[in-house]
This record gives sequence, C-alpha cells and structure tokens, in this order.
Amino acid sequence: IMFHSTLALPLLLIAVSSNLAMAIKKEKRAPQTLSRGWGDEITWVQTYEEGLYQAKKSNKPLMVIHHLEDCQYCQALKKAFAENEEVQEMAQNNFIMLNLMHETTDKNLSPDGQYVPRIMFIDPSLTVRADITGRYSNRLYAYEPQDMPF
Repeated sequence: IMFHSTLALPLLLIAVSSNLAMAIKKEKRAPQTLSRGWGDEITWVQTYEEGLYQAKKSNKPLMVIHHLEDCQYCQALKKAFAENEEVQEMAQNNFIMLNLMHETTDKNLSPDGQYVPRIMFIDPSLTVRADITGRYSNRLYAYEPQDMPF
C-alpha cells in the first residue's frame, strides 16, 4: 500500500501541474474577436446582412473590408489601420464596420473583381458608393497603408 501512495502522489502532482499549465496557456491567448486585428475597440458586425440592417437603422454608412490572412498587402493595411488612432476613432463612431475573409454573394461588392484588400462603402440608403475609390484605375477599391490620411 505504501508503494502505491508514493507513486500516486507524484502522478497526481504531474496531472494537476499539466492541467494548470494548459489553463494558463489558454488564458494568455487573446480571444478571437470579429476585429481579426483591424481594431479591438471597434464594434464589428458579423455578416453583410447584419451590416446593412445596422447601417439603415443607425443612419451610418457601412464600411466593408475584404481581406485574407495570408495576403501581405492586407496585413500591411491592417497594421496601418489598427495603429492609426484617428482612423480607429472614425471607424468606431461614424461607421458600421465589417471585415470579411470570404466573398459575399452580393455582386455589388465586387464590381471590378474579387481582389484583396478591398474596401467598399455602402450608405444608409443601402447604395454601394461607387464614387468612393482608391487611386488605382484597375482596382478601384484597393487601398494601401499610405492611403490612411485619405
């Protein structure tokens, strides 16, 4: 009996410490939010349909950011967007915000192709603003980090 209890105590301690280590690891990792790194202080909608509803209800325009995790241009734009306090404040206060890592079925959101990063604006009357574009004629809704002031 003595042998079993001397063996059981170290096993119990190992089990407890490994569970504790896993709990600590889980706690340290930031929870995945709808911001996906674009700004944790911003209130994000989950779907395009929810964004349209909120835009109409609040009388604020909807900003839709199309991006992919493995796109270097998206990552650069995301970093600039997230680090710019003025942009973050404007996004939180003046827009309904949505970022998508997949295409929507709404063809109005890809009038000149399905490229990333692509940012489009939909006004509260639910009209896609074709007049708000970036500086590229071949990719109208493409933006870069240096476009932040714009």
